[in-house]
Amino acid sequence: MNNYAHLIADAASKIKQGKYFTAFTGAGISVESGIPSFRGKEGLWSRYDPKFVEIDYFRAHPGECWTVLAKIFYEQVLSARPNPAHEVLARWESRGLLKAIVTQNIDNLHYIAGNQKVIEYHGTTRTLECLLCKSIKLATQSVLRELPPKCQCGGIMKPSFVFFGEEIPADAAHAAVQEALVSDVMLVIGTTGTVMPANMIPLYASRSGAFIIEINPEPGEFTHSIVDLYLPLKASEALLHLEQAINQSAG
Repeated sequence: MNNYAHLIADAASKIKQGKYFTAFTGAGISVESGIPSFRGKEGLWSRYDPKFVEIDYFRAHPGECWTVLAKIFYEQVLSARPNPAHEVLARWESRGLLKAIVTQNIDNLHYIAGNQKVIEYHGTTRTLECLLCKSIKLATQSVLRELPPKCQCGGIMKPSFVFFGEEIPADAAHAAVQEALVSDVMLVIGTTGTVMPANMIPLYASRSGAFIIEINPEPGEFTHSIVDLYLPLKASEALLHLEQAINQSAG
């Protein structure tokens, strides 16, 4: 850790000085909670066909898709728990340091950890929505006992996250951009920066003058373009050290 002590100290200083500090999180923050990422050699798309989360395929083959969706998202996600990285962000929000999180993740772990202001850019596994009447249900084990789950109106229930071929929800897209535009420090955690249009959010923050700190074991698309300070560490390791540095300087 000594190799990165000065970077940790610099990042902690920037975070403390920030008037509007936000975080942008990707799959990397949840890997330590046992949730695999989508891309890469160990990613979900190396084992499953992405067609199962294409909206047109889902509408045509809901039963087939739900068999896979339940295995990918609900067997693992519903039992996953926040890791220390999520918990640090929740503590920072509770003390007023962190203003908001924009997340690409659909796993609900920021909420479970205790964060309140979370913009779920790609939606959530937490609820299901009816393709016919648009009603919403919690994705409980009882609701998922029968696949595909059905609404009271007879319609098929779909997970409330964005499928390929669907638009980003307008309220989430607008809120994410607004957070980026008012940020003066943004912490970017565990994202490759390749997913459009979510990858525009840190770009908007940078263009508006925000200081961008990246936490990622491997460099991504942002690292050599908009990042001002790069910490090549796992999310939990970096955030725990940052929290310690901030607390020490406060004392």
